[in-house]
Amino acid sequence: MSHNTFGHLFRVTTWGESHGPAIGCVVDGCPPMIPLAADDLQIYLDRRRPGQSRVTTQRQEPDQVKILSGVMLDEATGVEVTTGTPIGLFIENVDQRSKDYGAIKNQYRPGHADYTYDAKYGVRDYRGGGRSSARETAMRVAAGGVARKIIPGVAIRGALVQMGPNHIDRANWDWNEVDNNPFFCPDAKAAAGWETYLDGVRKAGSSCGAVIELVAEGVPAGWGAPIYGKLDAELASALMSINAVKGVEIGDGMAAASLCGEENADEMRMGNDGRPLFLSNHAGGILGGVSTGQAIVARFAVKPTSSILTLRRSIDRFGAEVDIHTKGRHDPCVGIRGVPVGEAMMAIVLADAFLRHRAQMGAVPVWPHAR
Repeated sequence: MSHNTFGHLFRVTTWGESHGPAIGCVVDGCPPMIPLAADDLQIYLDRRRPGQSRVTTQRQEPDQVKILSGVMLDEATGVEVTTGTPIGLFIENVDQRSKDYGAIKNQYRPGHADYTYDAKYGVRDYRGGGRSSARETAMRVAAGGVARKIIPGVAIRGALVQMGPNHIDRANWDWNEVDNNPFFCPDAKAAAGWETYLDGVRKAGSSCGAVIELVAEGVPAGWGAPIYGKLDAELASALMSINAVKGVEIGDGMAAASLCGEENADEMRMGNDGRPLFLSNHAGGILGGVSTGQAIVARFAVKPTSSILTLRRSIDRFGAEVDIHTKGRHDPCVGIRGVPVGEAMMAIVLADAFLRHRAQMGAVPVWPHAR
């Protein structure tokens, strides 16, 4: 299997399967002398970790990350720092139940990558989907923790803004609420209703989708590149690579099509700090593929979890028609744990953009320009 690597100067390569002994990744391109300890990454993994509430899968994985390479003790400070060499990260799988999948090892689960992997490679790992499992995203979150260390002036936050047909009330948006409920929801009232809704979905043996919104603040103007290296294009690619994601939008996204030009154009004035002041942010902080200095805003849509108890029609790898349902421990809404994964992918893209910008431009251009 090819294409297990993402990024340009900051590159992340993941390896491992859902039911293998471990998963891991190699982070290449991290600059030297950056303090880095396992605890710096664990805080993000703990947010994604399964089995923390009844609204996610009950698979019990501690997701304790180990740093295998790329750091050493700095005698001057007494802390571990990066050396500039590849950083190896490792997480053991400790709670696999491969027997849950024995009955369907030759059957294709609707909505999964079972058929496509078999059609491409002639073999597939039926034990939880192997590489196609969302288990792989734990390593993205770990790598995202490294990326955040490269861009400490950038704050990246995510929130669930829609579950199934249920939207938040943006008038109630409170970032402090995101970590106060199991849904990463910024609207406390909506979160209370979602629990009842998701209970009904689970009892019906079904699942639901979700929409996640990401915001990156503190990104200066100038990151990204025109034409084929657009920051929004690379961000969209990163988010689309997450399991079960079926749509990405930047700024107003699809809603921009219903605006007129006067509404959509983000007008500008001079701020009191001598920098441009944008009067709106319909563009989501990116124009011409380059960051504007505003908050970068992206949303992505996650389809309903494909592993459901409801009987579905399918075929097996021998061409016979079958009826199938999927046993095991699955998220009724996989989008919930997609919040820290989305944050991590945004961090990886921005760290890569920062390093590429620094490599090409060096010093920051003086602005405003002299007359």
